[in-house]
Amino acid sequence: MRTDKPTTIAETLSLFKENIAKRKKYVKNEFQAYGLELATELDDWKNKSLYIRLAKTQDRKLLEKARYFVKDHSPGQVKTPYRLFMWKLKQLRMENEIKQSS
Repeated sequence: MRTDKPTTIAETLSLFKENIAKRKKYVKNEFQAYGLELATELDDWKNKSLYIRLAKTQDRKLLEKARYFVKDHSPGQVKTPYRLFMWKLKQLRMENEIKQSS
């Protein structure tokens, strides 16, 4: 969820808790909760199953690096944070493969 005006941390946390509470009965595993958190953070709820699958199959370190890469950019600069996330994740995977093959 993106807004133009800054919100307090308490407001943001309450919205996040409401979203998770609504879907809590469907979340059975930790990777599902992490995937839903990623979808919410990247404002790409329609592809939530993709983020759940990534959380299940991909290395969490790579996901965290890509997530923080997106978070480090100012919100006004990035129009589609989910695209930037996927681009960075692809780059990190390629770097990881090169390191493993060497």
